Amino acid sequence: MPEEQIRALKKRVKELEDEIQALKGKKEAFFTKKKTVKVPTEMRPLFDEAEEVVKQYFQSFTADPGLAKIEVNGQRYILMRAESLASDFLKNIARLYSDLPTNEAIKIGRNLLFDFAHVIGIEDGKNFHKKMKLKDPLSKLSAGPIHFAYTGWSSVDIFPESRPSPDNNFYVKYNHPYSFEADSWLLSNQKTDFPVCSMNAGYSSGWCEQSYGIELTSVEITSRAKGDKNCTFIMAPPDRIGEYLEKEQLKYKPVKKYDIPLFFERKKSEEKIKSVLREKETLLKEIHHRVKNNLQIISSILKLHSDQVKDENFSKLVVDSQNRIISMALIHEMLYANSDLSKISLVMYTKSLFEKLQSTFNKPSVGLKLRIPEDFCYEIDQMIPIGLLLNEALSNSFKHAFKKGKGLVTISVLKDKLIISDNGSGIPDTYVTNADSSFGMQLISILTEQMDAKLNIRRLKGTTIELNFKNKTYGKERRKG
Repeated sequence: MPEEQIRALKKRVKELEDEIQALKGKKEAFFTKKKTVKVPTEMRPLFDEAEEVVKQYFQSFTADPGLAKIEVNGQRYILMRAESLASDFLKNIARLYSDLPTNEAIKIGRNLLFDFAHVIGIEDGKNFHKKMKLKDPLSKLSAGPIHFAYTGWSSVDIFPESRPSPDNNFYVKYNHPYSFEADSWLLSNQKTDFPVCSMNAGYSSGWCEQSYGIELTSVEITSRAKGDKNCTFIMAPPDRIGEYLEKEQLKYKPVKKYDIPLFFERKKSEEKIKSVLREKETLLKEIHHRVKNNLQIISSILKLHSDQVKDENFSKLVVDSQNRIISMALIHEMLYANSDLSKISLVMYTKSLFEKLQSTFNKPSVGLKLRIPEDFCYEIDQMIPIGLLLNEALSNSFKHAFKKGKGLVTISVLKDKLIISDNGSGIPDTYVTNADSSFGMQLISILTEQMDAKLNIRRLKGTTIELNFKNKTYGKERRKG
């Protein structure tokens, strides 16, 4: 046999010997001689069974950095440096919120960690219960502390006085030995004056909440990072946690004050804010409804006066006044019907106003063409003068531009311009914007000045009223939502 082949065979034999040696010395990825959880005697059998279930679950651990994958029982897991989610995280939060007192900044960070971990605990519990086909609440809970230990959070000691019942009496007191959060601070040789195990509290309460189907929160009452012997927690429904903490406070002199994680408190605050907003929206809608009704009453009173006075000029003045009232009442009517109480769609408003004036002047053959984006809106304080101005321009067109009845009104929005034009007979050349003008034209001039705009009137193939807004907020599209 050639020497080269002999060398190759020796090399292969050495590789196989090395592989055999490696296989002989290989241990399981997860190995321990200790129990991962300590529980009261009556719970021990169920938790012993859970130890085997979870151990079996983690037997299929595989890691392939080339694919950036760590998998356990077909589920993808990730490794994270403990300090980045504990001491380092809170230090960075304190730096980012340096404009606040340090204790307030730290509280923000702890609440973020609690919320984050609480949701992870819920989702991990949900996935694990389904995959391992766990049904009753205590068996679901029993897998949690063991899964907790296998994934590196902490081990768990449950106190004998605990009563994990599936109702509002749920109460569990427990320690977290080897908490990764407490160790993070201890390894950095830093002692804190606050409990640090926010993620431990959040994850465990999230898992138990998923197991029992009731809202739960957890509070760390002693912490190794503060110099206490243990990291001890109380878990209970949010509306009961306070009374359990009060009992714990009696054991200490001076009395300790505990921070209850704000996951549920924030939720309640948000619901309260939403409720207050709904009440305000209802009130505002009612106000708009009443304003509209009051304006309609004023319009009706004017009509009664008009009917009693047999004067054609007076009747025309009343109709003009009623139309101006309609233009304002329409805004309040739309706000009452809208979900957005701050903005009015210019397209919807213009169509409604045009239809009302078309009926008032009995000009069904006069058409309307809009060149306005469908979602273009004005805020209410802008819409009132805009509405009055549109009413005057449209009323003038209906009264003077279309003697034969037929015609077209076009309304456009271009950049910082609002343009109202018709193809009627046009304003007389003698028109000037001064005291000799009609009341309607004087009102248009006043409204233009009020809106800080420049008025331009053209008489080519009809009449065009163009408003150039100096205040750019008038010329920008106010999108709905």
